[in-house]
Amino acid sequence: MSSQPIEIKVCLGTSGSAAGGEEVLRMFQHRISEQGIEAQIGRRCTPKKVGCRGFCSRDVLVDIIRDGNKTTYQSVTPIMVERIVQDHIVGGTAIAEWTVTDEYASFHEKQHKIVLGPCGEIDPESIDEYIAMQGYLAARKAMTRMTPDDVIDEVVRSGLRGRGGSGFLTGEKWKVCRREEQHPKYIICNVGEVNRPLAEGNPHAIIEGLLIGGYAICASKGYLYIRERYHRSVERLRIAIEQAREKGFIGPNVFGTGFDFEIEFSFGTEAFICGEETALMESIEGKRAMPRVRPPFPAVQGLWGKPTVINNAETFSNIPIIIGRGGEWFSSIGTKESKGTKVFTLSGKVRNNGLVEIPMGMSFRDIVYGIGGGIEGDKALKAIQVGGPSGGIIPTSMLDLGLDYENLAKVGSIVGSGGMVVFDEDDCIVSVTKFYMEFLQRESCGKCTPCRVGTRRMLELLTKITEGTGGDEDLRTLERLSGVMAATSLCGLGRSAPNPFLTSFSHFKDEYLAHIRDRKCPAGVCTALIIFSVNEEQCKGCGLCKRVCPAKAIAGEVKKIHLIDPDRCIKCGACFRACKFKAIKKQ
Repeated sequence: MSSQPIEIKVCLGTSGSAAGGEEVLRMFQHRISEQGIEAQIGRRCTPKKVGCRGFCSRDVLVDIIRDGNKTTYQSVTPIMVERIVQDHIVGGTAIAEWTVTDEYASFHEKQHKIVLGPCGEIDPESIDEYIAMQGYLAARKAMTRMTPDDVIDEVVRSGLRGRGGSGFLTGEKWKVCRREEQHPKYIICNVGEVNRPLAEGNPHAIIEGLLIGGYAICASKGYLYIRERYHRSVERLRIAIEQAREKGFIGPNVFGTGFDFEIEFSFGTEAFICGEETALMESIEGKRAMPRVRPPFPAVQGLWGKPTVINNAETFSNIPIIIGRGGEWFSSIGTKESKGTKVFTLSGKVRNNGLVEIPMGMSFRDIVYGIGGGIEGDKALKAIQVGGPSGGIIPTSMLDLGLDYENLAKVGSIVGSGGMVVFDEDDCIVSVTKFYMEFLQRESCGKCTPCRVGTRRMLELLTKITEGTGGDEDLRTLERLSGVMAATSLCGLGRSAPNPFLTSFSHFKDEYLAHIRDRKCPAGVCTALIIFSVNEEQCKGCGLCKRVCPAKAIAGEVKKIHLIDPDRCIKCGACFRACKFKAIKKQ
């Protein structure tokens, strides 16, 4: 009998936990420890938590590693654990019908996981597991064998661009701050929504990257800016800081070099504007989060008027890898101008939803149909929205466009923090654009007039169009407003807020005109423009539509044709969904 330990890895990222991962882990622990499984099989068997595996649509994901062979189970529930333990762990036979399908392999094979690589493999609450995969060696190398300028030069050589927004070259930003003679200096890591899987799956990489950055710019104080409601991210980062301090990796005299470095949490508000770096600094200083006029830029005059570097968690997670493997290695991935990889949340009408890390330059086709597995229900792809709420809407004609900073800028979009939403033939692009504008208008801080008034006016006009009361002049006004906002808004939120409209109008003009001139929503989504009626040839008079109508807008006797009163119809669609004979028409 083999004495090699058996490992059980349970996904406990946000998605895994939401799907019941905590209960699954407890059930494994109960079965192993309380029922004497280790004694029965004659070897150690360790259930442990890991971070996000990426394939969120199949959570809870569980790996069983037995005799060097890894088997991954999908959609695991607590009730499935007993059979997995008995058949696989004790009996040695995997349960084929519960294991992942070929989609799991296709989801991963086209990705290039650098920062996501350790997520789902190591226990995020164990510094020893991070050290075992060469964790903190890059920080030691930087501080004992490299000068701060050497570190910055390596980051410059890598071509790493900030992964949180505009994509400014990270090394150049650090270089500016390094040259400033004012002290103290500060370095800030913004742990935003899309960075939660990194904080939950490999928090020590963020801590190590922040430490190296602090050394490079000669800052002795680092901040982790995060929303307090990200409880799991906060807890795992807190544990990581305590463990790193116990090992002497942060605190006084790091690695015996005389360099002191401390990390402190700063809990942010529930505001999208805090993704803008100067608004973020205002928040840390205890003020209302509103952007500052630039210049001066934060690298020169930032937190409390001192030189400050701000990058997001994904950017910092790349730093230990760049220092460890070298800038040239990193720059060999991606395109000429957009180096490395980028993490995206792939969501919407795509089969394989989840967290992905792709090399810069990968085509949208490979992302949607390769990694994503195509469109749900084999429906037609209509568009892809990329870059977060203020990103652009990409049509199917651009499926072969490579995703990088330059290409997206050419088509009026941004990489942003890494959101990607897929829309199919059933989605209304005008309604989608209105949805994003609702968010942007709500999140505008109101400091500058172009954004405060512009987003509200754009939302009013888009609402008119979706309600069938818009005119051609409204489209012209939307275009003028977009130009003014892009040119005169104080920060990136206002300047990029018109992107969803400009890109959608450019590629889906016919859909806008149908709403305005024909008073119709081609996708049948905009409620005010929908008309429900009965197809007399298909109606069987079963009365089901009449029974489910909450407004009592349908009249008719059994086995006779029914009719819908348009004045009483509230357009809820209950009759359309209920009719078994497809006799209800939606126009």
